[in-house]
Amino acid sequence: MGLIINVLVMSGLVYVLALALPGVRVKSFGVAVIVALVYGLLNFFLFWLIALIAFIPMMLSFGLFGLVINAFLLWMTDKLIDDFEIDSVRTTLLMAVLLTVGKYVLRVLL
Repeated sequence: MGLIINVLVMSGLVYVLALALPGVRVKSFGVAVIVALVYGLLNFFLFWLIALIAFIPMMLSFGLFGLVINAFLLWMTDKLIDDFEIDSVRTTLLMAVLLTVGKYVLRVLL
């Protein structure tokens, strides 16, 4: 049950950020659910591996390099899904930061 709620919360965040940020386009809420699933799977399977490879930058930046890794995973999600589009690297980084902060805030509230 927690996984379903997590996917729905992430989908809502993706959809709201797509409406709020001018460089992000999501065709529908259904596509936002697919984006949340793909991004979650990439995050689950690849984040730890990339963080392990980038151990030195992670340590030197006190973990903030994780936001760059999240932006990279969001870019990969953009490339995998046709109905999801992010215009620039700057917008990708901003969306990754907002997704991370929004997910944390909603986890605290729920």
